[in-house]
Amino acid sequence: MSRLDSFIRRMQAQRACLDWAVRAIAGLPGDVLELGLGNGRTYDHLREKMPDRAIWVFDRRVAAHPGCIPPTDRMVLGDVLQTMPVFAAAHRDGVALIHADLGTGDDAANRGLAAALAPLLAPVLAPGGIIVANIGFDTPGWEELPEPDGVSAGRYYLYRRPLA
Repeated sequence: MSRLDSFIRRMQAQRACLDWAVRAIAGLPGDVLELGLGNGRTYDHLREKMPDRAIWVFDRRVAAHPGCIPPTDRMVLGDVLQTMPVFAAAHRDGVALIHADLGTGDDAANRGLAAALAPLLAPVLAPGGIIVANIGFDTPGWEELPEPDGVSAGRYYLYRRPLA
C-alpha cells in the first residue's frame, strides 16, 4: 500500500472513530480534549460536530491553519506530560471525550508515551467518557471498544471509562 493510500485510510478511520464517539457521548455532559493540534483538521471537525462543548487543545506549539486555531484560553501549550497534571487538578471527571493524536512512527516510543499519559488522563475522564486515540493504551479500568464498521483493527483505538 502506498503511503498516500495509508494516509487516506488513517484519516478515514480517524473520522469514523471521532464521529462514532461524538454520538456515543451525546447525552454525557463534559468538555472535550484534543491532544495534538497539528494543522487543526480534527479540532475543526470536533468544533463543527460539537459547537456547544468547550474543546481544550494541547500541543507543544501552534502550527495550525489560521482558521483552525482555538481561542487562547482553550489552548494549552507545552509538553502534554507536563501540562496535563495542572489541567487535571482543575478538571477532575469533567471530560466526556479525549482525542489523542500523538506519537510517532516508533512503536516503542508510542508505547512509552501511552504508559506515561494514561495515568494523567484517567482523573479527567468522566464516567462513561470516551478516548479516541492513534496509539493503544493498556490502562486498568478502561474498557477497550471495537472499531466502527470499516475501520481496520489496530488503525485507531477506542476506550470507555465504565460508569461504575
